[in-house]
Amino acid sequence: MLFQVRMDVNIPLDMPSDKANEIKAVEKAYSHDLQRQGKWRHIWRISGQYSNISIFDVESNEELHNILQGLPLYPYMNIEVMPLNRHPSSIHEDDR
Repeated sequence: MLFQVRMDVNIPLDMPSDKANEIKAVEKAYSHDLQRQGKWRHIWRISGQYSNISIFDVESNEELHNILQGLPLYPYMNIEVMPLNRHPSSIHEDDR
């Protein structure tokens, strides 16, 4: 199942920078692992914002939910999820 996920990060301004940097490092490792597994297929930064648009390829809604809740920055995010379906006019035979 493919999902588009928008993540807007809002780290509190009063969070000590060493704590914020530690959380970001753990987040990066977590996302790299999911990308290697093929579950986090694409990630794009939204210019001028601390936000991204990502494509996830997971087995279920629950798996996506668990992945997102496992993000170290999850407590500081606003997240929008959009399920994706193949369009009948697509010329591609797979979900590259």
